[in-house]
Amino acid sequence: MSTGSQKPQPKALFFDVFGTVVDWRTTVTNHLSTKSFEKLNAASSSSIGMPTRLACAGISWPDFAQEWRTGYCEFTSAQANRHGKDDPIAFKTVDDHHHDSLKELLVKHEIDHLWTDEEVLEISRIWHKLDGWSDSTGGLQALRNRGFIITTLSNGNLSLLTDMKIHAKLNWSYIFSAERFGAYKPHPSVYLGACKELGLQPGQCAMVAAHLGDLGAAKNCGLQTIYIERPEEESWGVEKVREAKRKGWVDMWVDSEENFVGGGILEVNRKFEIGTPL
Repeated sequence: MSTGSQKPQPKALFFDVFGTVVDWRTTVTNHLSTKSFEKLNAASSSSIGMPTRLACAGISWPDFAQEWRTGYCEFTSAQANRHGKDDPIAFKTVDDHHHDSLKELLVKHEIDHLWTDEEVLEISRIWHKLDGWSDSTGGLQALRNRGFIITTLSNGNLSLLTDMKIHAKLNWSYIFSAERFGAYKPHPSVYLGACKELGLQPGQCAMVAAHLGDLGAAKNCGLQTIYIERPEEESWGVEKVREAKRKGWVDMWVDSEENFVGGGILEVNRKFEIGTPL
């Protein structure tokens, strides 16, 4: 763990969720793989044509899941960039995006006849039931037990985050969704709106994420920043990440070696416990 500055401990910790607290990649990949296997081997599978079967055989479900996730990132970025402009994009929930995006991907990969419309809608809701990283449940509870306000600050819509809280056993103090602020991260109104909801100044809050771009936007709004390395989550290049770490670009950096010891979120709690300043 490295710290980039000497700041007082924050009162509130805002957590990015997808990739930081939950392992979307494994959950979504396994769900897609299981659902396709079940459909292709069901008693009614004789109605599935050979072109669809051949297309399914050539699909890498991990790559498919990544493509689905990339579309989400592009969608939220476009929404954030247009927010407040003269010609803004109409707000659309992440649930609606995930459903529309999945339908587009099924057409692209020529498997749009594999599932019924009702089944496609059900599959698109897998994002409500993502499994947490091994340290998430215990780490969040430990932070809350120490008196921190722990909240989501995610682009996921409220119903998605509420279902995920129950499924992954995430004991949040509050659930903040970008939906509440009518914009998506990295738009400043999301970070500042969350601070205002708690009656706190930005400097009294810390953004916790596995994505330096998210933390950069929070930093520009005056929030403290905590980076947790998670497998395959960072979109920045290797050299850019190394430079950010070397320069102390964030206030606290929990690296992968520490994740293997106690878990990223548990490690954050441990550093606070021993009084490590940000």
